[in-house]
Amino acid sequence: MQASLTSTDSLSTYLSEINQYPLLTQQEEQALARSFRQGDLQAGHRLVTSNLRFVVKVAYEYRSYGLRMSDLIQEANIGLMKAVQKFDPDKGIRLISYAVWWIRAYIQGYVLKNWSLVKLGTTQAQRRLFFALARTRRELEKQGNTDGNIVNAEEIARKLNVKASEVREMEQRMGGRDLSLDAPMGEDGDATHMDFVASDSVSQADEVADRQEADLARTRIQQALQRLDPRERFIIEKRVMSDSEMTLSELGEHFGFSRERARQLEIRAKDKLKAELATLMAEVGGDQASMLG
Repeated sequence: MQASLTSTDSLSTYLSEINQYPLLTQQEEQALARSFRQGDLQAGHRLVTSNLRFVVKVAYEYRSYGLRMSDLIQEANIGLMKAVQKFDPDKGIRLISYAVWWIRAYIQGYVLKNWSLVKLGTTQAQRRLFFALARTRRELEKQGNTDGNIVNAEEIARKLNVKASEVREMEQRMGGRDLSLDAPMGEDGDATHMDFVASDSVSQADEVADRQEADLARTRIQQALQRLDPRERFIIEKRVMSDSEMTLSELGEHFGFSRERARQLEIRAKDKLKAELATLMAEVGGDQASMLG
């Protein structure tokens, strides 16, 4: 792409360059996506460049973590390109609605890497807590329920429905990188971190992206289930996916064998399903198989 960020480019120059790329209609987007899937690299280039403005908008939401804006945008651009590679124009949604998940995933991965959390074995739940912690603290402080004192871990834990010990552990990890939201930033120093704090409200794009991610997960789970034999599939559906799960005794009675044999078959069915879902976990970064414990 012609517009790029280097150490010598200013952000304003970059924004000026990417604003020159025209936005696409849904029909144009679908046609280009189909051409790209057939090997037309120029079509892929247009899909990327037409959405660079949105990438910058998402990247700005993470400015308060103290990282260079140019680095955040570059990571976000990688996420956009990944989304273009995987985008299916026949799903009936806009590219950016699908891409926003990939964009956020690459930005958040970069933020976590620079906070050295990945080396500590961060799980998806910990990643969510990392990005929710500062926002939740600000919310509680704005409510004025702290009598001027700093919000404690117990209050945050209740708000996020997690253990207070998990909040304290995350605060310790983040302790070396605490930032003042009033500290000046930018080349001219005329802005503060507070100017770039993300809105607390959930955007429409986020909601669409979450639904898209859930649809991808459900599709892959159904594919994985189809690879199990009928008895294994029945066990998973009745013991894992049902709202009123069947007991092991009921399962054994259904198939005509003992409760212990039912337990052994359940373990085997779960292991096989976990193996089928391994690719899904790698692609969407989720813990879709965590229910199988």
